[in-house]
Amino acid sequence: MTYETLAIERRGAVATIWMDRPEVFNAFNEQLIAELAAACAELDADASVRVVVLAGRGRHFSAGADLNWMRRASDSTEAENLADSRKFAAMLRTLSAMSKPTIARVQGAALGGGTGLTAACDMAIAADDASFATSEVKFGIIPAVISPYVLRAIGPRHALRYFQSAERFGAAEAKAMGLVGEVVAVDELDAAVDRLVQALLACGPQAQIAAKQLIAALAGRPIDDAVAEETAGRIARQRATEEAREGFAAFFDKRSPAWMQ
Repeated sequence: MTYETLAIERRGAVATIWMDRPEVFNAFNEQLIAELAAACAELDADASVRVVVLAGRGRHFSAGADLNWMRRASDSTEAENLADSRKFAAMLRTLSAMSKPTIARVQGAALGGGTGLTAACDMAIAADDASFATSEVKFGIIPAVISPYVLRAIGPRHALRYFQSAERFGAAEAKAMGLVGEVVAVDELDAAVDRLVQALLACGPQAQIAAKQLIAALAGRPIDDAVAEETAGRIARQRATEEAREGFAAFFDKRSPAWMQ
């Protein structure tokens, strides 16, 4: 597929989706939202892709909503806004539900929807110049569509402050809240992302899918007999897979497993 607002870079089993509107700080509009959804679906269906990195060209990851898009939204009917918002929600869900590991590579501003994209990825690494905000209330709206992912990342206590104050917070604060997992100097960002990518590539791809499904199935549930039985069943099924047999054989044979070759 050909994209106008994105560029997809492939290096072996790693695909990087570059948001490519640096002149507007990679702000969202209808086209970028549609193309991000399509790119995520395309790469998730590609068996040769093991890891997906989401990044932004230029100085900033994403400054959130494009002002012209927001102006059009403010002049639209409620039905038109609902249809537009559903497309945004579907894109974030497609990104979050990808079966392979996703990493947000964040530099500069990651505001509004940029914060949402960061939270929708499985993991995030930020440069020390990164800044975040759920800035929607400044415009008299709310961060509704991004809220499930931001809440999952930072929890309701932090959300109560930042959803209502629209304050910007830096990379160190984002790490303390759980939005990003690592903060590095700007010139070390690519190396840090690559280290994480290499760690992910060393692990079994089917086991990673099962691990992601495990988290989705157990998050928020009480630790009871049903959970104990479900986890026992999941590990039993995983141990019986060809990938698990190969992983153990490679370990005992002191060689790299097949998925690394």
